[in-house]
Amino acid sequence: MIAPTPTSGTAGTTGTTATEKMPAAKTPAEETPTEKTAAASAEAGTSAAGTNASRNHPPARLYGDHAAGSPVRADAIDAMLPFMTEAFGNPSSVHSHGMMARRALDAARSSLAVNLGADPDEVVFTSGGTESNNLAIKGIALAATATGDSTPQRPRRVLVSACDHPAVRESARWLSRWFGFEVLTIPVDPQAHIDLTALSGMAASGACLACLPWANSEVGTIEPVAEAIRICHTAGIPVHIDAVQAAGTIPVDFHAVEADSLSISGHKFGAPRSTGAWLVQRGLPVEPLLSGGGQENGLRPGTENVAGCVALAVALDDATTEMRSINPLLATARDSLVDAVLASIPRARLTGDPLHRLPGHASFVIPGIEAETLLVDLDVRGVECSSGTACAVGHHDIPPTLLAMGISRDDARGALRLSFRRPPQSRDIALIARCLAESCAGLGL
Repeated sequence: MIAPTPTSGTAGTTGTTATEKMPAAKTPAEETPTEKTAAASAEAGTSAAGTNASRNHPPARLYGDHAAGSPVRADAIDAMLPFMTEAFGNPSSVHSHGMMARRALDAARSSLAVNLGADPDEVVFTSGGTESNNLAIKGIALAATATGDSTPQRPRRVLVSACDHPAVRESARWLSRWFGFEVLTIPVDPQAHIDLTALSGMAASGACLACLPWANSEVGTIEPVAEAIRICHTAGIPVHIDAVQAAGTIPVDFHAVEADSLSISGHKFGAPRSTGAWLVQRGLPVEPLLSGGGQENGLRPGTENVAGCVALAVALDDATTEMRSINPLLATARDSLVDAVLASIPRARLTGDPLHRLPGHASFVIPGIEAETLLVDLDVRGVECSSGTACAVGHHDIPPTLLAMGISRDDARGALRLSFRRPPQSRDIALIARCLAESCAGLGL
């Protein structure tokens, strides 16, 4: 799948290819939260909450925020290292090192295409979801409303859902602020599903682009993207899908849903941060936002991060391969976690669709609690989680999806999100429920 690595010098890569699955001991980055908790607890003789931890043994941690980011997979690390030390050439160069890098880049592109239901020439490598969303939304909208060519000019109107990520909403606002685009918000129902009836009415008035999430980052609801895309296409509107939370977690097929554009981010499924991709349907008019050497079909110029692209492809391939076996176990553990949380905190309410949600995603509101205070207290107890998207730096806003779902501002202040990529064991679930109950009691609930 990825080009062979050099056979001289680098420990751990000699004589192998970048995608060979060699048996290896697990690294700390590869351990699951359960394994970390069990290992640390066994050594220190303490609970994962860290109570009675000795000075020589720091408290064990239970990481429950994989929707914000996951550790880099060992396979991805092994695959990328040779392209940082030996096959380090510029993929645009014609010498041997450059051609080796080019072959690896092409193989990574083909691998991503297979796992995302796209063609290789539809894959554009980027630095992640935010860049992909910006390039797509701004580039498609500006191209669709350009004058002076034979393509009919579309209305300067963009549709975004009420549960879209800030990278989507802010890109649309940029179009409004600088180019006068009208931005219309597609409402959602109390479980955060896109209101397809409302979408149909908005689409009938015309737009140059509709933006929809494949799955919501705050409450985990999986959206009816195929039907929403059909509604938009019937009205002649291209659709960009933010699949950052979906890719590597549930099956994503670009061609099957007939999307025009789609974004993914590697750090959600075990690739390094600042790796991602943007899928662009062949022939879709796009105005490039960057100028340069013409790399990535001219849509994202600049020397490609070959090591990162290789790691991205390997991580997605691993994640896609394991979905069928892991997701049912993950969903069962998630449901047990939901039951435990609701039993330990009677005032808590599950948010999002209870059935059609990401398999490792559980989200709640706890009326009467301030999320930021709760998260700090849980962290002290050794449980790491969040209140929603982690892309707002330095402050904890009320998750906008909750407000769009009809949840009051007061209740939404108590948002809690727990997310995993491996099934938490029963002792982990019991620990979370106990720590949550103790935290809420300590905060006066």
